[in-house]
Amino acid sequence: MEKQTEAARRKLFIIKIGGNIIDDAARLDHFLELYASVLKSQHSAGVHAASILIHGGGKIATKIGEQLDIQPNYVDGRRITDDATIDLVTMVYGGLVNKKITAALQAKGVNAIGLTGADANIIPAKKRPVKEVDFGWVGDVTADDVHFEWVTLFVDIGLTPVFAPLTHDGEGHILNTNADTIASSLAVALSKEYDVRLLYCFEKKGVLENVDDETSVITHINKQKYQQLLDEQKLFEGILPKLENAFAAIDAGVQEVLIGDANDLVANTSDNTTGTLITA
Repeated sequence: MEKQTEAARRKLFIIKIGGNIIDDAARLDHFLELYASVLKSQHSAGVHAASILIHGGGKIATKIGEQLDIQPNYVDGRRITDDATIDLVTMVYGGLVNKKITAALQAKGVNAIGLTGADANIIPAKKRPVKEVDFGWVGDVTADDVHFEWVTLFVDIGLTPVFAPLTHDGEGHILNTNADTIASSLAVALSKEYDVRLLYCFEKKGVLENVDDETSVITHINKQKYQQLLDEQKLFEGILPKLENAFAAIDAGVQEVLIGDANDLVANTSDNTTGTLITA
């Protein structure tokens, strides 16, 4: 019980990095430098903090798939994951991308461990039911499904988990799963033990009031402001899923969600954030 009380006071950053940064080797390396510096500065300042990284897949799977004559198939912007594609994304997301990020963090002094949701049964999921579209081997996950005690074990012994966007169905099948949802589910589950800030890092400075003006960042959004923005139709389509995930996490116990530029990671893991901070 004493250990749980101590862990509950510990700061945990759960950071999701988007595919556009994964696709650019220089931008990814810069982000990982910032990520390593955040952990080092927190520790050197005596702050009891830890972090988990979740990465998307980017366009690497599509590129390698074309070399293997596996053509991508999308419906409403979502990848159909057939038998060939699940093998492809397992190799690329869980292997190539995940292990390259893990190795890069080791080179920067971060003792990272690459994981999927199948490892240690951390994130079991359900295969998405067939309705109008059969998405194939795609997994849906909720925070209740997450076996967060294994993640806390890794974190508490000083490891930094790096999750690929893959889960499993408990019947031997890997499932392709949205990285934003994995990040949100982990944040909700781990908020039982830690003081969690969930960060969605991408190429924008935050939630923009005017999509054509990069300086129009809305620095703070609560539920009232969110409803106002929806009523005024000021939210561009691409940001809506992130905000929906953010408020779902807040409603389920996550203290803070931050949406911002990957280049601003240092500021956005501090008290002087430059992105969009989301609270209840």
